Order: sequence, then structure tokens, then C-alpha cells
Amino acid sequence: MGKLRAALHYGADAVYLGLTGFSLRAKAGNFTLDTLRDAITLVHEANKRAYVTINIFPHNTDIAPIEGHITALNDLHPDAVIVSDIGVFDMIKTFAPEIPIHVSTQANITNYRSARMWERLGAKRLVLSRELTIDEIRRIRDAVSIELECFVHGSICLSYSGRCYLSSFLANRGANKGLCTNSCRWSYQLVEEKRPGESMPVYEDNRGAYILSPRDLCMVEHLDKLAGAGVDSFKIEGRTKGINYVSGVTKIYRDAIDALAAAPLNSAWLKELEMFSNRGFTTGMYFGRHPDSDYSYDETHAPATYAIAGVVKGVTGSTATVLLKGNLAVGDEVAFLSTAAHNGSYIINELRDAEGQISGIAHNEDIVFMEVPEGVKKNDIIRRRV
Repeated sequence: MGKLRAALHYGADAVYLGLTGFSLRAKAGNFTLDTLRDAITLVHEANKRAYVTINIFPHNTDIAPIEGHITALNDLHPDAVIVSDIGVFDMIKTFAPEIPIHVSTQANITNYRSARMWERLGAKRLVLSRELTIDEIRRIRDAVSIELECFVHGSICLSYSGRCYLSSFLANRGANKGLCTNSCRWSYQLVEEKRPGESMPVYEDNRGAYILSPRDLCMVEHLDKLAGAGVDSFKIEGRTKGINYVSGVTKIYRDAIDALAAAPLNSAWLKELEMFSNRGFTTGMYFGRHPDSDYSYDETHAPATYAIAGVVKGVTGSTATVLLKGNLAVGDEVAFLSTAAHNGSYIINELRDAEGQISGIAHNEDIVFMEVPEGVKKNDIIRRRV
């Protein structure tokens, strides 16, 4: 729920979320049916949209539970359901016919004939495969009249999205059931058949080799090209990321989208995105074949330069009430991520508790009072340089 609130606060038009049993992010800290109801209500109160994911590839034993889940969604009124399996698509048409259907990127829509077929079946939106070029997207746009969505930021799967058995093979956890171990991100060494036990490095640094790990997708500098190709919705991947990532990345893409018709490219966007944990950036296959240089051969990720330190619960004058999400001390360098204004970093000079006592350090889940720059408001996050 914290990530949901952060996404809405920083400008998301819609969120996608789901239950553990039917989502391809089974370990993402998902919702129960009761909290899903609360989440959808919160989204609708903010005049935004909530899309529920039922995008696993189900087996026979999954059908009855999914049928019950779909029936329950009738009372929750999500704005759409995201599916990848045609049987689940048919079940929604049968048991929840009023709920619009979005076809997941897991369905791997890579051509206009496939897009036309889903349109004829009654899909409202297609979340296109990550393996398409911008020219291919334009060709699909010419062939259909329904909404098109594509990913613009976040992790990229080594395989065609979701069609991977590496996690199942190495860890007995199926990616297509929401249990991917990200085995492609692990460090690997090469062993020659006739020399067992003698491992050899492959593009190795002091942490190992990461020959299967693509860099993260980042299209913030090219949103105009995607919009020009007819894309209706830009999607950010990151359900297993923290609030700091959700807040910052959402805000940057909100700013970039809002500037599409009014201003030239802002070079600061890419620099700001580099503040959050990443594996380096790539434009994926949007401009053609994924370059060999866009794999993280020599490092797993670039660590975040700022970590979340707290959430603003209210502002009176120049004083903010902050719920800490980590330790914070006098002398720390912090920055507020504000939707109202861009505020640079500054040094904390004092922290006060509820009794007005001044402390040199405060701890996770403490409530503190501190002076803040103009423009900071409720639900903004405070970040500490790490």
C-alpha cells in the first residue's frame, strides 16, 4: 500500500497490482482480497485507475481458484484485468463481462495479426512485447484501433518476456507462475566437459560474470518517438522495488510526459534516474537488435546514491512532521522529492521529537519534526545520501 500511495502521489495515472496466487510477481508483497478492495477504493478516490493482474500461465489446478477470484472482482470494480492466457481471457468474459481486459506483455504480441485477433476477441488494450522496434509498433498501430501500451523503464527479461525456464531448471521455481529467482542475474563461470572442477571466468570482475543479465530499460529520452508511433500508455516495471524507486522514477516520467508537447528534452531526467539502483541503462530493442554492450557483463548494478529516510505526514509553516523509514542524524545530507518544486540537498541542523526535545539522531519509525524548504508537502519523501 505504501508503494501504491507513492505512485499516485508522484503522478501515476494508473497502477497495476494483484494477489500473490495469480500474479507474475508472487514475492512482491502483494495484496489480499480485502486489501485489494481498499487499494482500488484509494485509487478511485484519487480519480486514477487500478488494473488487476491475473497474468500467470495457469494449469488445470489453477482454474477453479482463478474463477473464484474473477467472480470476486465483480464487487471490487477494477478498471481492467491484465491477462496473458486466452483461457483466463475467456473466463473473464464469462464471469465478469463488465470488466475491461488488457492483454499482458506475457502474451508476447509481436505482430499486427496477433493484435487484430485480440481486438476481435474484445480486448480493450494490448501491452506489447518488449521485443518490438518502434517501426513495428507503428505497423501494429495502423492495424488496430484499441489502446496500445508499452514498457518504458525497468528490468528486462533475458527471454521473450516470461517465456523462461532457467529459474525452474536451477531453482525449481517457475517464472511463469510468478516465482522467478532472477537466475539470469546470477554470477556464472564456465566449466569444460573434460576438466570437471576447473572453472574459468567469462567477462569476470571481482564479483563474477553476469553474461545473462541485460541492463535496465530506460526510454525517458525517447517518449516522443513512442507517442509518435501511436502508444497510448507508458508502463514502468518495478513491483519488487522500494518506495524510493517508485517515487523517484514515477515523478521523473510524469515530468517527461507532461513536457512532451511543451518543452525540449531535459537532460536532467536521465541523471536523476541514475540516482536509483540500476544495472545501467539500455533502450532495449526499440531501435533494433539489443546491442551486446547492453548486458551487464562486469557489474550487477549501480547502487542508489540516495535511500529513503522518511515520509512527510504533514507540513505547518516551514516545519514538517516526518515518519522515518530509516535512521536520520544531525549532519546528514538529505533531499526532498517534491511534486511542487525541485529542491536541492541540504544538511540537517536539528531534529525534534513530539515533546520538542532536540536529538542528534532519530531511528526507523520515529516521528520527528524538522525545518523543510518551501514547496515540500504531505506525502513527499525525504531521501538521505548514502
